[in-house]
Amino acid sequence: MTMRPIILAAALAAAAPLPAAAQGQLNLYCSATIEWCTPIARGFERETGIRVTLAQKSTGEMLAQLRAEARNPRGDVWWGGTGDPHVAAGEEGLTQPHESPRIAELHDWAQAQWRQTQGRTVGVYASVLGFGFNTELVARRNLPAPRCWADLLNPAYRGELQMANPNSSGTAYIVIATLVQMMGEEPAFDYLKRLHGSINAYPRSGTAPITAVARGETALSISFVHNAAEEAAAGFPVGHAVPCEGTGYEIGSMSIIRGARNLDNARRFYDWALSAEAQIAASREARKLQTMANRNVPLTDGAPNMATARIIDYDNARFGASAERRRLLARWDREVGALPR
Repeated sequence: MTMRPIILAAALAAAAPLPAAAQGQLNLYCSATIEWCTPIARGFERETGIRVTLAQKSTGEMLAQLRAEARNPRGDVWWGGTGDPHVAAGEEGLTQPHESPRIAELHDWAQAQWRQTQGRTVGVYASVLGFGFNTELVARRNLPAPRCWADLLNPAYRGELQMANPNSSGTAYIVIATLVQMMGEEPAFDYLKRLHGSINAYPRSGTAPITAVARGETALSISFVHNAAEEAAAGFPVGHAVPCEGTGYEIGSMSIIRGARNLDNARRFYDWALSAEAQIAASREARKLQTMANRNVPLTDGAPNMATARIIDYDNARFGASAERRRLLARWDREVGALPR
């Protein structure tokens, strides 16, 4: 894979002076959107003078890359993207533990993930799974706005819905894991098979469906509701809903890659990225509306409030395990992905 260096000299000189001497480099793998990956890299460079080389891929694609590079790691830190692939990477020995002095500053869900993985991954943000819809298309086509998982089976939605492909998207894998936990495995796969008739595309990226909603390319999506709120804040005709029956959530995570060539800088980035100052600055610059892991980061105006959502007790340990992930994805491929449309 081609690493994408971030050339920031002019921008950084205008924003703040770098330290007098460069402090080495960091190879950052990022599974958030490039609009968020870039401020994270820029902020760390500005703070430390360490040169950051950035590569961005979805969580499923990045996990595959870590597996391919296991004998000769090229990355130092993996930041962002849904937590299940990070958990799987830790289980497979692709990442290594680190105990940051900032762990005590984090929300319980972030600390819990760190403890459950024996320090191999930690939460950096969280967001709730739900629906996005184009308010103009829904009105024009006389479609009801979805409020519950059951609503998505309405025949009126046939061909109107997008969900990402769970083989490449951590978002879509969380959809499967959430439904299995809420309904039981057999009813959940029956639901997914029935839902397939409404799906017009399974794009690779977890954010692609809500982007398609915002651009009027599809009426509905299964997405994290913060993504829908961000599209609305950008001026697009997008509404969102948290399913009435309850829903799952993602923990966006961070891990140090086992065998990191720049281990000291990786640890320094990890500690910096958990600070309230770094999380506030990067989320504001990227205009992101997730709940950040550090307790001292206030909820951004317009951000969905996790405290008011009906959230299930998502089992990160079970559904992040490599064997369970592979099994559920293989079943989805056989029983859902292979169905004609």
